[in-house]
Amino acid sequence: MLSEKYSKVCRQEDLIEGIGNRFLINDIDIALFNIKGDIFALCNVCPHQHSALIYKGFIEDNCVICPVHGWKFNLKDGKMNNGGNGLNSYPIKIIDGNIYIKAEEKKTNW
Repeated sequence: MLSEKYSKVCRQEDLIEGIGNRFLINDIDIALFNIKGDIFALCNVCPHQHSALIYKGFIEDNCVICPVHGWKFNLKDGKMNNGGNGLNSYPIKIIDGNIYIKAEEKKTNW
């Protein structure tokens, strides 16, 4: 049984390869990506200028690049290679093709 702390966001087949998607869960702005069948959920708000555009970022070397100023975040854990403030990452479960994200509380890295 799935914990009530997970929220269903979409079906796996609804995610287009390499194109970000935006979801709001408990007032948390989340960017969701399908990269070669692997699903990643990160905070959608860049810590640089707090723009909610990570879902529109460019994908390169298992990272998403913020389209505003080019900050680069690892898709797995949201960390930046230079050690700067990264993005929160969120646990995902896929059950019967449905994608669930665990996003309990809003927290920021700035």
